[in-house]
Amino acid sequence: MSLPRINFSLLGLLSFGLISSSMLHANQPLTANEEAVLGKALVFLSFQDPSLRVMVLGVLLMGLNCGLMGGYIVTRRLSMFGDTLSHAVLPGIAVGYSLTQSKNNWALMLGATFSGFAGVWFISFLSRHTKIKTDSAMAIVLSGFYALGICLIAYLQKSDGGGVANLENYLFGSIVGFSQGDLLPIVCSLILVLGTFVLFSKELLATGFDPSFARSIGLPVGLLEFSLSALLTFCIVSSLQIIGVVLVSALLIIPAATAALITIRMDKLLLLSGVLGAVSGFTGCFISFLKNGLPVGPVITLCSASIFLTILWLHPSQGRVCLWARSFKRNQKIRLENTLKACYQVLEELSFLEESFPQSLLGKRRGKSSGEIEREIDALVRHGYATRVLSVGQKQSDLPPETMITLTPSGWELACKMIRNHRLWELYLTQEASYAADHVHDDAEKIEHIIGEKTIRQLERILSNPRLDPHGKLIPSQLDIESGWTREHSSP
Repeated sequence: MSLPRINFSLLGLLSFGLISSSMLHANQPLTANEEAVLGKALVFLSFQDPSLRVMVLGVLLMGLNCGLMGGYIVTRRLSMFGDTLSHAVLPGIAVGYSLTQSKNNWALMLGATFSGFAGVWFISFLSRHTKIKTDSAMAIVLSGFYALGICLIAYLQKSDGGGVANLENYLFGSIVGFSQGDLLPIVCSLILVLGTFVLFSKELLATGFDPSFARSIGLPVGLLEFSLSALLTFCIVSSLQIIGVVLVSALLIIPAATAALITIRMDKLLLLSGVLGAVSGFTGCFISFLKNGLPVGPVITLCSASIFLTILWLHPSQGRVCLWARSFKRNQKIRLENTLKACYQVLEELSFLEESFPQSLLGKRRGKSSGEIEREIDALVRHGYATRVLSVGQKQSDLPPETMITLTPSGWELACKMIRNHRLWELYLTQEASYAADHVHDDAEKIEHIIGEKTIRQLERILSNPRLDPHGKLIPSQLDIESGWTREHSSP
């Protein structure tokens, strides 16, 4: 029975366009190597070969299965457990082969399943009945079972004259020889995973995030955890032929970790993790097909890791680059507002008798060098918050010219708002939170940049529209800011 043709035309056309655009150069002939790569890409993306369609479907289902299962593994902080279980199944593969003397998929899977459950039982036994911690127990099982599996495979290979050499493919995975019969374990595992997640989504969510609460409402926490271990075992065993024992844990963890960078909602995380796993599987299979010498398991893992790094650095809302850019912009805004606040304080020290003030007074107020103050004033001018001119005193014309700073209406308005935010919060802390007047400045310095207009209005109502802060200094009101601050408003 042959599989029906899968319509991947859109995906194939997109992939081929990306490849051809990167390889084709204007008015330059293709080299023999480029022609060979394009020829392979066309063969792969046309999906005419039935065996190729089976392989593509296999990696897609495997990626989806591992991605979905990995969502629960990562959110429950069981990444090490998944890695341990993936290595623990290797002895079962060797035992399954030795009993049947053939690479019967079901015999290998049965042996791997029993080996996996033996590893789970051994971890539980060591954790409950000895002083060994769970992480140490997992490390013992991982190394011990994996070493046993390697030795068994080496022994079988030697005793059978190399007839089991292909068992080594279970270490790193191999898509060569993947047939339609190999799809059945993956499909069965995916159906079990989907069915369990759909039917028991609330129960799994409760036991994962608060086991004590789950027990208090009567949920069978132990049974659900055992079911997840069984599902994880089936998922790992069904994926071994493609991605291998060593790297299957990567496909369980990396797509789910990538999804966790984007969303915290469990349903969206599972869906996104499954999609990312499928995309990684397809891309890795495609690259492995183009380069015959590359094993499919490591390539799939590298594709998954590449997606993770791309999301980590370039995601529009959570990427490191975007977060750094927002942090830089926020720090610039805070620095600008602090400079404007210092300008107000300089004018306040001059009793608001002049509209302009010397740059040196601002530098003294900010406690910064002339170069730093020059850059801060440049920022004020650039944003339209201030102007500056050179002025020479009439009586002291022998002195060097002094840069005079004048705030624009928008600069003056923002300076007044920052002073109001700061002094209202200081007054609130002293009156409502019983802070000492000399202990409120640092807290006000932090809150003044993020406090909103709605909160300020609430503070004004709570404090009955005060005019003086705890230190006896004037608090600009909203009416003062909207009408324009003048020297007549300089005293209460």
